[in-house]
Amino acid sequence: MTRLRALPRAHLIAGICLLALVLYPVINPWNPYPQGVLLLGFLLAIQASSWNIISGYGGYTSLGHSMFLGLGSYTAGILALRWGVNPLWVAPLGGVTALVIAVVIGSVVLRTRGHAFVIITIAMLLAAQILAANFKSLTQGSDGITLQLPFWGRDFQNIPFYYAFLGLLVLTVLFSAWLRRTKFGAGLVAIREDEGKAASIGVNTTRFKIVAYAASAFMIGTAGGVYAYYLTFINPVGSFAILGSVTIVLATLTGGRGTLYGPVIGAFIVNLVSEESTVYGGGSQSRVLIFGVALMLVVLFLPRGILPTAEAWWRKHHPVEVEYTDQAGALSGGPLTTYERTREPAAEDRPLLEVRGVSKRFGGLTAVDNADLVVQPGTITALIGPNGSGKTTLFNLITGGMTADSGEIWFDGKRIDGMRPWNRGHLGLGRTYQVTRLFKDMTVQQNVVAPLPDSRWRTMFAGAVHGHEAARARDLLDIVGLGRMADQPAGALSYGQQKLVELAQVLMLQPRLILLDEPAGGVNPSLLGRLTEVIRELNRSGVTFLIVEHNIPLVLELCDPVVVFSRGAAIAEGPPERIQQDPIVLDAYLGDDWRPAESATPASGKVVQ
Repeated sequence: MTRLRALPRAHLIAGICLLALVLYPVINPWNPYPQGVLLLGFLLAIQASSWNIISGYGGYTSLGHSMFLGLGSYTAGILALRWGVNPLWVAPLGGVTALVIAVVIGSVVLRTRGHAFVIITIAMLLAAQILAANFKSLTQGSDGITLQLPFWGRDFQNIPFYYAFLGLLVLTVLFSAWLRRTKFGAGLVAIREDEGKAASIGVNTTRFKIVAYAASAFMIGTAGGVYAYYLTFINPVGSFAILGSVTIVLATLTGGRGTLYGPVIGAFIVNLVSEESTVYGGGSQSRVLIFGVALMLVVLFLPRGILPTAEAWWRKHHPVEVEYTDQAGALSGGPLTTYERTREPAAEDRPLLEVRGVSKRFGGLTAVDNADLVVQPGTITALIGPNGSGKTTLFNLITGGMTADSGEIWFDGKRIDGMRPWNRGHLGLGRTYQVTRLFKDMTVQQNVVAPLPDSRWRTMFAGAVHGHEAARARDLLDIVGLGRMADQPAGALSYGQQKLVELAQVLMLQPRLILLDEPAGGVNPSLLGRLTEVIRELNRSGVTFLIVEHNIPLVLELCDPVVVFSRGAAIAEGPPERIQQDPIVLDAYLGDDWRPAESATPASGKVVQ
């Protein structure tokens, strides 16, 4: 009884529904029509739950996913005829075919995003239909493939297919649930929320997207093999119909995209509506019209789907008290004793970061102009300059968010300007952003454990929040004073709190160098002293910092050396005392307020020569 009470309510309800579905053919074995309607609902739920992996978790909307159902059907049908076996035995090979094709296609089409990706997936579906119609030696063209009738007696009717599709649905939901609980699933959500940020914290976005696309195809292909035997006839138009893909999308959007049970609920609703429109609405033409109107209504009035909308309504009427830590107390802890680095320290005889003659142009605008920069290990280096001088662009070039037009970037003795962003993160290069880029739909703790230290498959499929990583995330959140908010949605935090969470997120990578882009921006001024202590303590533990900041008093107190940027290149470098008296820096950035009193006249503000 205790275990049942501890079980999440959604899983408990799902278990009760599953038990009812398992028992239904036993209670009512003589009516094949409801069984047929339900098993088609199972089939649509399998497709919707699979589509949800790439489009709900990963954010890549595909309108050609019914192609994998057709590929599975044709694979099972062709092999069954050629090998003389029952299509059920080769149905898993339909899943393998769908998986392989998905890897091949995904390696190409996942380079695009948005409308281009949607259009390409439709094109792939139509191309598959054309190939099936014209490759007659293999598919028998438009004549289709006729399979043998089921080997069981008529007394069993659709019951074997009913349980086959129900079993595949259970496996699909369990597979989807397992994926979502791994770092792979968390990485997909990170890609959906902010793909560039996901790459910067070590998520191999290319691999994640291809694996997700393949994972979303396997169960659909396997179900396609069973479906071919259920129909006993396969043809190109029926197997690769675009209406099938639209139905998958509609089912997932109706139930709740990105949720576990939403696609299943939506599939049953859409399937029942489809059946009613076919029986009472005049056939397939009315079904197309109803689907079109339903899709429009869902997008306009229920964009989040049934489950997320119901959950939001429940939270609104049953609010949970959220503990908001004020910024004045957020960093009021004692000494920082919980942060420990396991990476080897950088070699002291060479710079940790070197930027050599790097340039970046946007059309006729030169943002970074043949810039040089050196960051020595163990320092807290400041990068200051007027707005538009190229500081953030340089950060993007260093971390891989942009590609330099020329020049070289070296990190700890390795040239990295040709590396992908996640590889740079794995070397120990981390950054925060001027405008925070947390994954708002994740909890605070999930954000902190999202970074990946390497690209190993074992790491990719490890638990998203588990063991020592969860404990380490709590320690890092305690460092920034937000440990008590670990289970709150990141989007519910104030801007200053999000800045602190982003710092803890970067620390999870155990970086050698952290690039901080205006860390004091949006933070309560009373916190700056403690924030300075945090940075200094981390620096003493072996972390090097490169900081872009417009708070000059903070820079002068915290940083040494200071590099001044103007018009895309460094114009001065040195200790703070020298920089604040440099005439070039005063003219380009600091202004008359920082000039020594004896070297400027109040009337003109010009330097006395």
